[in-house]
Amino acid sequence: MLTEKTRRRDFPRLARMTYLNTAAESIPPVCVGAALQEYFRDKLRGMKGRDGHYARMEECREIAARMICRQPEEVSFCSCSAEAYNLLATALDLKPRDEVVINDLDFPSGATPWLTARCKVRVWKARDGALEIADLLPLLNERTQLAQTSLVSFVNGHRLDWAAFRKAVRARAPHALISVDVTQALGRVVLDCTGADCLISSTHKWVLGTHGGCIVGIPRQRAKQLTTRAGGWFNLANAFDADRFQRATHKTGAASFAAGMPNFAAIYALNAALRYVDSIGVEKIARHADPLVEQLHHGLGELGVTPMAPYQRGGSGIVAFVHPDNAAVHAALERARIHVMHHAGRLRISLHGYNTASDVERLLKTLQKILHPR
Repeated sequence: MLTEKTRRRDFPRLARMTYLNTAAESIPPVCVGAALQEYFRDKLRGMKGRDGHYARMEECREIAARMICRQPEEVSFCSCSAEAYNLLATALDLKPRDEVVINDLDFPSGATPWLTARCKVRVWKARDGALEIADLLPLLNERTQLAQTSLVSFVNGHRLDWAAFRKAVRARAPHALISVDVTQALGRVVLDCTGADCLISSTHKWVLGTHGGCIVGIPRQRAKQLTTRAGGWFNLANAFDADRFQRATHKTGAASFAAGMPNFAAIYALNAALRYVDSIGVEKIARHADPLVEQLHHGLGELGVTPMAPYQRGGSGIVAFVHPDNAAVHAALERARIHVMHHAGRLRISLHGYNTASDVERLLKTLQKILHPR
């Protein structure tokens, strides 16, 4: 996918370390840095710089829409997934009798807004690191208003069987909306979230952008139903009209999630990052990185380490495991300049398109020395 030459050119920092932590923070390509410099040059023009700001935002909307299989008018941007989900909660305006289904492999941003709402929350619990549709079915009923999930779990890398999930929700809870967080999938796995009513992704992980951005996709057929009630100005159709202090007329759907001044710096970066990923192709990224995940699973098995989620061919870029002395293992890896995530009692390894078989080999050899010293 990347030659040694292009890898050194686009990701020079990787020459100094073995980086296996994209699920937390990506290493952006140099074109993202150039885009941030372009933003700064436009910002130096003052008000006239907004011509460049708005042009880049529309370019970013176009490429983001293409990558999440939406039309540009169905895509907008806010600052992070937590903001997007809290705004989604204002659109739903749930009542005490309403129910929301979440799962215990989801990221807090997608799960916790419903805990502060007036509705009843049902938790779909994983078994042996995987979400089983049979366990979801009893949680769905005519009162279910929302089924929320991540496509790929940040906890252990388990990838949801999307088609089976969608079919179950539509059959058992026909009035429910389906919301999916693709933060741990977009840019790394071939995306198929057909039938999603709301699609959300952060921008500083697998898509190789920066902090301060979030992609929101709402299909046009759900636009009126999923219009936020947030105050602001950028999300209003009458923000500067004569009646602006009598009523707030919201733009509908995805546009209503952009309440205030866009984070143009993050949008410049995201535009460059998405176009870089698209120039390579997510299919090629997956074909390159999926065998590395298989290599890692096999190597961990030889070391007597059991990953938290069962191996899925073409599943995701994340592998996690628990060791009795995670902190010591992590510290030893850090000393060897091998960067993985140590959090909440687990070690999490993530493999992207810029990783190589030698990265996995180096990790496994180092773990061999740590876990089985002679």
